[in-house]
Amino acid sequence: MSAEDPDAAEDADSEEEDIRYFVRIGQADLDGTKSVERSLTELNGIGHRAARLIAERAGVDRREVFGKLDDETIDSVVELVEGYADEVPDWMNNHRNDYFSGETTHEIGNELEMTRRQDINRMKMIDSYKGVRHERGQKVRGQRTKSTGRTEGTIGVNVEAIKEEQAEEAAAEEE
Repeated sequence: MSAEDPDAAEDADSEEEDIRYFVRIGQADLDGTKSVERSLTELNGIGHRAARLIAERAGVDRREVFGKLDDETIDSVVELVEGYADEVPDWMNNHRNDYFSGETTHEIGNELEMTRRQDINRMKMIDSYKGVRHERGQKVRGQRTKSTGRTEGTIGVNVEAIKEEQAEEAAAEEE
């Protein structure tokens, strides 16, 4: 931008004004200044793979700025996010075979956290192995616990404390 070309400054300002800074999907506000893929991954339940798939099905370049898209395109992306479970195979959904209904769904946003909490509480109530591990705060999915996951006490030997105790004992013997 130079002083000789005032139209270039106006064009840059108008481009910045056309951007939607927040795009609302469900109960979440997504950042409109980021790319489509990156802003979709901010939504709980949507990862990189799902975001790419949604952008591809909407016919949008995944690297395009989300807030600069026109309203119709944003609405199509929102519809694809909300209907994601119907668009993909069952193995790509994050909540398969619900305990009560047996349905496979894809939870997004606050619903994901709520269903996860309900599933863990149900496991705790029926005293399943995984529920007991959740109650105790131990690892649930078969990870190694001999050397990791220690939360209390010190690990190893505190050499400085031992040296201090020996120095105190030596001073007590000399007296």
